[in-house]
Amino acid sequence: MGKILTIADLKKQAQRRVPKMFFDYADSGAWTEDTYRANEEDFSKIKLRQRVLVDMTDRSLATEMIGEKVSMPVALSPTGLTGMQHADGEMLAAKAAEEFGVPFTLSTMSICSIEDVASVTSRPFWFQLYVMKDRDFVNNLIDRAKAAGCSALVLTLDLQILGQRHKDLRNGLSAPPKFTPKHIWQMATRPQWCLDMARTKRRSFGNIVGHAKNVSDLSSLSSWTAEQFDPRLSWKDVEWIKERWGGKLILKGILDEEDARASLDTGADAIIVSNHGGRQLDGAHSSIAMLPKIVDAVGDRVEVHMDGGIRSGQDVLKAVALGAKGTYIGRPFLYGLGADGKQGVTTALEIIRKEMDISMALCGKRLLTDVDRSILA
Repeated sequence: MGKILTIADLKKQAQRRVPKMFFDYADSGAWTEDTYRANEEDFSKIKLRQRVLVDMTDRSLATEMIGEKVSMPVALSPTGLTGMQHADGEMLAAKAAEEFGVPFTLSTMSICSIEDVASVTSRPFWFQLYVMKDRDFVNNLIDRAKAAGCSALVLTLDLQILGQRHKDLRNGLSAPPKFTPKHIWQMATRPQWCLDMARTKRRSFGNIVGHAKNVSDLSSLSSWTAEQFDPRLSWKDVEWIKERWGGKLILKGILDEEDARASLDTGADAIIVSNHGGRQLDGAHSSIAMLPKIVDAVGDRVEVHMDGGIRSGQDVLKAVALGAKGTYIGRPFLYGLGADGKQGVTTALEIIRKEMDISMALCGKRLLTDVDRSILA
């Protein structure tokens, strides 16, 4: 892979190895992509406070997220079509996360199913739930996550309707891809990707095909998904989901102080400050810009996590300093996966860990649990 030192290096490698339609799916936002860019750019506006002549020995990034021990405050985000960045992508990423000691979150819209991921992991992973109009299917998903031993349910709140992503529309994105001249050319120029995909049977949405009513093949799947996201989803629905699940619940997609305060009545164990990676409401604030406001709004009544724009260990450190008890990476691990499979995901995690460890030391802290706003200039 050559000298891979940054997440940006992994991104370049993934772009060379993954067909354009799937790389663009991971690397795009809604409309003008203003919020997508702001998620990254706003981190650079936050400055760290350099300290000297302090003891930098015996450092540790270890902490907890929703009561689970983690080697660093980073979880792998739920990302759709992960198995199209690399064959069996969700399974490979879950194994890399488990070995690294960080949580993996499986998306409802994954290529590998809940059962597939459970078959290759020994520690509980987290499952992300989209609420569909077909409540029997939703209940079935929750029951399958329970049966797989998932230790947390991540309920996404900000996808009641789908934001328009121009790249996906122009690329004619589908899973598996259509065999048009354009798509055939994209795949033909990525021979290793094609070879890996030829060796797996997992090329469609594993949690849906064969499980949802009237969805037995790809032709019925596309119409089903277009109709199923529920625009009527409300705070009241969170109650029955929590009751049905019965375990730890994380609410993803909070970007407003008023919504953050409303979440306190749900009994959720954590909320994730997130704008869906800039893929929903373009023109919204970045996640990192809203994080301190939401932390101040809820105090210590619920654990606050953050998702969106993280591209380095310094970004994680800044989010923790502003009050996040945990962070999530989506694109960084997808770039790693596309670049080099399971090893690429590990490389992405190693890059973030090293950057965070060195930066924390140079800010005068030895323990991640001691990091707070005092490290910011």
